[in-house]
Amino acid sequence: MSRRLVVAFAATLVAAGAARAQTAPPAWIARSDADSKILLDEIVRFSPESASQLGVTGYDDKVADLKPGVDERSRAALVAAKAKLQALLAAEKDINVRQDLQILVKAADEQIEGIDLNRKYLLPYNDVGQLIFSGEFGLLKDDVAAARRPSALKRLQCYVGKAPGCTPITDLAKAQTIARLGDKALLGPYKGEVEQKLANTRRYVDGIRQLFAKYKLDDADGKAALDALDAQLQAYDSWVRSTVLPRARTDFRLPEPLYAYNLKQVGIDIPPQQLIQQAQLEFVELRGMLQVLAPTVAKAEGIDAVDYRDVLKALKKQQLGKDQVVPWYHEVLGRIEQIIRREHIVTLPQRKMQMRLASEAEAAQVPAPHMDPPPFVNNHGEQGTFVLTMGNPGTSTDGKSDDKSQAYDDFTFKAAAWTLTAHEGRPGHELQFAAMVERGVSLARSLFAFNSVNVEGWALYAESEMLPYEPSAGQFIALQNRLMRAARAWLDPMLNLGLITPERAHDVLVHDVGLSEALARQEINRYTFESPGQATAYFYGYMRLQQLRLQTEQALGPAFDRMAFNDFVIGQGLLPPEQLAEAVRTQFVPARRKP
Repeated sequence: MSRRLVVAFAATLVAAGAARAQTAPPAWIARSDADSKILLDEIVRFSPESASQLGVTGYDDKVADLKPGVDERSRAALVAAKAKLQALLAAEKDINVRQDLQILVKAADEQIEGIDLNRKYLLPYNDVGQLIFSGEFGLLKDDVAAARRPSALKRLQCYVGKAPGCTPITDLAKAQTIARLGDKALLGPYKGEVEQKLANTRRYVDGIRQLFAKYKLDDADGKAALDALDAQLQAYDSWVRSTVLPRARTDFRLPEPLYAYNLKQVGIDIPPQQLIQQAQLEFVELRGMLQVLAPTVAKAEGIDAVDYRDVLKALKKQQLGKDQVVPWYHEVLGRIEQIIRREHIVTLPQRKMQMRLASEAEAAQVPAPHMDPPPFVNNHGEQGTFVLTMGNPGTSTDGKSDDKSQAYDDFTFKAAAWTLTAHEGRPGHELQFAAMVERGVSLARSLFAFNSVNVEGWALYAESEMLPYEPSAGQFIALQNRLMRAARAWLDPMLNLGLITPERAHDVLVHDVGLSEALARQEINRYTFESPGQATAYFYGYMRLQQLRLQTEQALGPAFDRMAFNDFVIGQGLLPPEQLAEAVRTQFVPARRKP
């Protein structure tokens, strides 16, 4: 498959990242996992880095296949795997295994479609620095077994052509681009994206050197490989500037079929125009709800303001100091868990949730609180961790003084802790992954069914389950966060369809949603070239899950049980909305109707 698709799929696998239960899975899961291996084997064969990140053994010293004809070879492998899966589906009787086979066939179909679309429209271009850093970082972490770390040197030697049978990957990447450079119908990469990637190369090289020093791999062989990497990436970047940048496009928009494919990849199954209409209505409704709630919050917090935007600005002034973040979030988490148990919202694990404060480097990379998931395959009891942050540590060009225009104030004030904990922690992502840890979920439902709609839908639903019980300031920020998700769902497609300018979208995010300048800029980059289409998934996943909840309430009437429904939903893993709805209709509803 194309490198673009391999990177996207590897990121998907890492993001899924839930650990398998230590107990033996049900028989149907074992059978399903054997089916999944048919597709998984083809994925990791062309992208060994994703195998290492997953915990699949035997690939740690191998590197991504960028050799000539990789698109044709990977496409043929996917077609063959799909045929095997379709044959199994035709003969399968078990409803759960059938659902998983449908997921696998769909996953293969989408990857084949992606290869075809990228070959039709886009000039191949690889961010080799990012590829190599990702491959090395996946092996050089504290929670990776020490016995695996020496493979990072072997992998690096292969990247730079110093291992038997290996060609420098920069040479292979250049050859991929040159082979199709003469096709003037192909679109070059977006100029802003290329410039951003070029600016990051030095960070990747320095980061790999630091990792090699930390794990004592910088002996003579290690230094030789690192020096070769440095020289090869410098030469590759010079070639990108002279050859790729002149072909770069200044319009960030993708051809409509490619943008539609992006939407499908993240789980959107309606036309973008319909998504825009639904999200705009939700946006207007939420803005009105914020204005209704603003006086109540102002009175409770002693704020002299009426407009919801001014109330938000005042709440943001309640910023937490570094020594306050962890204690405050622990306090909020404790109160949330009490509410969950008291209101019978969902079943909580007995163990405590892991939580820590991010380093400055982590905060610079991911300024928002987030869930750091454990490995999926060959997990040895690792748990996910809720990573807290002090926001983006903005610095000036001299690297010393703070640059306030680069700093986020969107995640580090007291009222934000409620909805962020509900989303990333409990009952959101942490509980979602914990359910897969403790109950056992098939590979199909955790890896191949993973997309943003399936994952983020639950996290926003979790926020809404907690909202009625939070203090008014927490409710206010929960609604403001949902306003941002609704804004994403119409700004992203409107930008990519040419219906709004980046400047106007920026104004909406800053003025109406209340984002900091730094976060608004990051959001625009996300919609336009970093991940077009992905940000729409939050709103759509939430909407689909709430619709399913209402339909189930109507089907069961007084027999509906919220805790039972929520437990069932997260117990299904990451089933797509249509398959989750089928499971609820055919399994949950009949079981609840029994006397």
